[in-house]
Amino acid sequence: MSKQREELEHRLRLRNIKLSDYDDIRDIMVSIYRNQGGAWTKAELKNQLKAFPEGQICIEDNGKVIAAALSIVVDYAKFGDNHTYDQITGFGKFDTHDDDGDTLYGTDVFVHSDYRGMRLGRRLYDARKELCENLNLRSIIAGGRIPGYSKYADEMTPRKYIDLVKNREVFDPVLSFQLANEFHVRKVITKYLPSDLDSRAYATLLEWINIYYEKDEKLIGNKKSIVRLGLVQWKMRRFSNVDDLMQQVEFFVDTVSGYKSDFCLLPEFFNAPLLAAFNDMDASEAIRNLADYTDEIVGRMSELAVSYNVNIVAGSMPEYDGKKLRNVSYLCRRDGTQDKQYKLHITPDEASYWGLQGGNGIHVFDTDAGRVGILICYDVEFPELGRILAEQEMDILFVPFWTDTKNAFLRVNTCARSRAIENECYVAITGSVGNLPKVENMDIQYSQAAIFSPSDFSFPHDAIVAQASENEETIIVADVDLDLLTKQRKAGSVRNLEQRRLDLYSVQWKQKK
Repeated sequence: MSKQREELEHRLRLRNIKLSDYDDIRDIMVSIYRNQGGAWTKAELKNQLKAFPEGQICIEDNGKVIAAALSIVVDYAKFGDNHTYDQITGFGKFDTHDDDGDTLYGTDVFVHSDYRGMRLGRRLYDARKELCENLNLRSIIAGGRIPGYSKYADEMTPRKYIDLVKNREVFDPVLSFQLANEFHVRKVITKYLPSDLDSRAYATLLEWINIYYEKDEKLIGNKKSIVRLGLVQWKMRRFSNVDDLMQQVEFFVDTVSGYKSDFCLLPEFFNAPLLAAFNDMDASEAIRNLADYTDEIVGRMSELAVSYNVNIVAGSMPEYDGKKLRNVSYLCRRDGTQDKQYKLHITPDEASYWGLQGGNGIHVFDTDAGRVGILICYDVEFPELGRILAEQEMDILFVPFWTDTKNAFLRVNTCARSRAIENECYVAITGSVGNLPKVENMDIQYSQAAIFSPSDFSFPHDAIVAQASENEETIIVADVDLDLLTKQRKAGSVRNLEQRRLDLYSVQWKQKK
């Protein structure tokens, strides 16, 4: 390698600042802030490093500091939004740093003029975000200069100028960069830096919110990040009684529990083989007799959930109260509690053949492994329901289904994948396979269980976390990362929930009076 090429080759390194870096830092500050007081003294830098060494970050090139970002941790409530730079930094001494504070406060970022255009500021901002997350702080706040405002001060207010910068009608060398790095403007503050004539002493109060912040972090019992799902692709086979049915159910619950799954999902009408005992009856009468088993099965499911330490989404079963026949899915939590979700939309065949009626409520359920929703089969084909659940911060949508033909299955499958993308959640679906020759209206089955995700860089390229073989009795077990959902909703390539035009439209649930 030639000597000239060696001199041109960069060797960038991100690290914490040392006191021995002072000369390099002073040179950069003098060149940038010549009209605003110049550089700190060496004694001031020493105090800053003593107060919070982890928060003082730099980038070096071949051993020379070329960019730096400085910060402190503060109890932000002590200062509020109407502070000045000198107040919150202790006049540059950083004696306002508080190890027990809740906010990372950015005090300065600067880059050597010879290195502009290399996006070093972005690296420093990313390092600050990482520090904020690792320290479990609520957010990063900073007072941002608006040096471009001096050209427009006689024409418009700072607020109007900021709106133009947000809309990319005007470029500001500081604010445009900060907005591009996911900071938002909380307000305009005055007299922040009285010496900043270019900004007319105005500043933007900027905030970046740490989406991973946990206010009361516990040693045990925290919300899970990685959740393991177990889906049962159930084979329809003859069972002579409930004991036979539950023996097969327990086999699968035991299996997914052995893989330490947090959830076990069963299909819609997994108990349909018990209809064989009523095959001499009219179909509507037979399914009402099947409903007589539901309470017993739910009770035994709940016992399995507790004893095998897994939350069971018990597919669905018929429920008959003497007046209404409905299709209901039970959530049997491993702490012994239960909830249920009725199927809301009834297919024409279910209505005419059995006399099924739809429920009238929809819920998101809290569990020890995230907030979950349940849509039974046909319900997933109505996008409004998924959106209503998403607005209640659902993490995982479970879809137990029963379909007889491939085209029926593909309706459920395609719509479930859409719900995952548009609502930025995971969707788990499973059905039954095989056949029941002597059970009218439940004779053939088609299924391919799967877990779907949003479609972005943090997820599988095809948005399929896992998928079973078609029409085979099996299970699939896979992990989903709930933290990735949080990241997707705030920093994804597209943000379907955040960027809805709520000024133009909304989805509303009409409460029954």
